[in-house]
Amino acid sequence: MLVLFETAAGYAIFKVLDESKLQEVDSLWKEFETPEKANKVVKLKHFEKFQDTTEALAAATAMTEGKMGKSLKKVLKKVVAKEAHEQLAISDAKLGGVIKEKLNLSCVHSPAVAELMRGIRTQMESLITGLPPREISAMSLGLAHSLSRYKLKFSPDKVDTMIVQAISLLDDLDKELNNYIMRCREWYGWHFPEVGKIITDNLAYCKSVRKIGARTNVATTDLSEHLPEEVEAEVKLAAEISMGTEVSEEDIGNIMHLCDQVIEITEYRTQLYDYLKNRMMAIAPNLTVMVGELVGARLISHAGSLLNLAKHPASTVQILGAEKALFRALKTRRDTPKYGLIYHASLVGQTSAKNKGKISRMLAAKASLAIRYDALGEDTNAEMGVENRAKLEARLRHLEEKGIRRISGTGKAMAKSDKYQHRSDVKVYDPSGDSTLPSVSKKRKFEEVEEEEVATPVTVKTKKPKKEPVEEPEASTAAEETPKKKKKKSKKAEEEAMDVKEEEEEATVSPTEEVRS
Repeated sequence: MLVLFETAAGYAIFKVLDESKLQEVDSLWKEFETPEKANKVVKLKHFEKFQDTTEALAAATAMTEGKMGKSLKKVLKKVVAKEAHEQLAISDAKLGGVIKEKLNLSCVHSPAVAELMRGIRTQMESLITGLPPREISAMSLGLAHSLSRYKLKFSPDKVDTMIVQAISLLDDLDKELNNYIMRCREWYGWHFPEVGKIITDNLAYCKSVRKIGARTNVATTDLSEHLPEEVEAEVKLAAEISMGTEVSEEDIGNIMHLCDQVIEITEYRTQLYDYLKNRMMAIAPNLTVMVGELVGARLISHAGSLLNLAKHPASTVQILGAEKALFRALKTRRDTPKYGLIYHASLVGQTSAKNKGKISRMLAAKASLAIRYDALGEDTNAEMGVENRAKLEARLRHLEEKGIRRISGTGKAMAKSDKYQHRSDVKVYDPSGDSTLPSVSKKRKFEEVEEEEVATPVTVKTKKPKKEPVEEPEASTAAEETPKKKKKKSKKAEEEAMDVKEEEEEATVSPTEEVRS
């Protein structure tokens, strides 16, 4: 039996001297405890050394992919084909299938062969003659680096450490610029305070101060390079009536030196931002399209590297940068934050307040896909990011228009509102509501007055018979009798009242007849 053994230096073909020892798999390692014992089991038949690291890398990559390289094919034809009746022990079963198919050689892969390979590897220096140990270790190290670089598709343009350093430096420059400009405005404000309110742009302010110097030079200084005509005229007018104090030439010199520093730092910041933009488009083009250069760089910096960021799920990407608020919310059992660094993305910024949470969740989901595509994919184009951003913008428009859509019906049609037309109706005052008395016609009032005049003499005479039916003993007995008797008496009282009314009517008729006669 022959054994194919791969090393960093080349291919080795060994001849198994005693195949009976392969039957005892558990005790096979004892045969390789010393170089003397190992030489009794296997013997080197042929060793094919690699010419350089490139050939070694090509052979190693072919082996890992289960393919047969040119150098391996050459060795097998040269050595093994002469002894075609011998079996070939190999470490990879997939490679054995390829060899059997192309060269028609019988290949063996079993636990005994794996144990044999392990034993040969332990005594490799003594079994392979002609190679010093230092050379074998150097070639192993070089091949390991080359193979790792090949597997990771290493490229100098893909180094995300530069992005981490650039975004950190950009934030530091912003803080320092802010401090310097505040100090410059306050310092020069003692001499010329009015110019601070007139010129709002910081860079234009420093350039103008650098050119003006003392306040007395404003009238003879041309500021058209840095300021518009209206602002320049306002500055010159303010210089004539300025309330500032007088300062020495040495003070003005220090202020101008500070302005020089601000201008230089601002120009360097602009250059650094362009560098960061180009680097982001080279390393993470899809992430840059989704969230922008600054937000993407801050996400990478916060995670440590692009590969670490690719390992985070979308929910973590969404709240990355808001860890303090997250743990405070979990501790107090309140609502967790909806967004972290991703809040500064343009898609979230242009959304209304009620939809910011939804858009940040969807943006984080698409951004996590873009990050993994950038970190692990082979393509360097930004087509995926452009496509996903278009989907998010369409979804954003749908959410913004959702509040205007009709609630009932299919919900697809937009709510229709009639055009507003101002109608001024002239209303007349109704005075009838002022009086609380009921309104009665004049004719009816006149008839009522005549009836009252006719009935007045009669009412005086009819008052006497009303006192006749009243009896005191009946009132006293009425309280003592049962309720049934009360009902009977009430009926009798009604009959007596009816009789009294009839007598009154007869009494009223008689005096009228006498008057007529």
